[in-house]
Amino acid sequence: MEYSNEHLRQILKRTKTVAIVGVSANQIRPSYFVARYLGLKGYRVIPVNPGLAGQTLLGETVYSDVSAIPDEVDMVDIFRRSDAVPAIVEASLARWPNLQTVWMQIGVMHAEATALAQARRVDVIQDRCPKIEYQRLFSELRMGGFATGIISSKLGH
Repeated sequence: MEYSNEHLRQILKRTKTVAIVGVSANQIRPSYFVARYLGLKGYRVIPVNPGLAGQTLLGETVYSDVSAIPDEVDMVDIFRRSDAVPAIVEASLARWPNLQTVWMQIGVMHAEATALAQARRVDVIQDRCPKIEYQRLFSELRMGGFATGIISSKLGH
């Protein structure tokens, strides 16, 4: 999938609250690292994982699924297998009539779910990571994609 830099930048600028579906409490998992990073960048990150429901992760209550989240969400970021995407997109569209973006992580794609969301005028990004795109678009990566040291996977940094 090709997305213009301006389109991705616009999505990342307008988004304030992100539900991350499939987030892990394991601090070395990509979903945890992305959630933590987005939180450090000022986004409100609402974790979604049925195995952690009711617990607190990164300062927020973890919900079992998107339909249980009581607050408005601008973007749903999906860290699940592609075959799980349709149910997540359907539940998200039902829960938030004004949802702006469905974002599917690297390796996650689903044409029918994409068409369903786009029919509701929701932007859909597939097979990309918002953390990587944020770093790339807002000059947090140096040439070659090496980390600038702005964020670390170690606690307390």
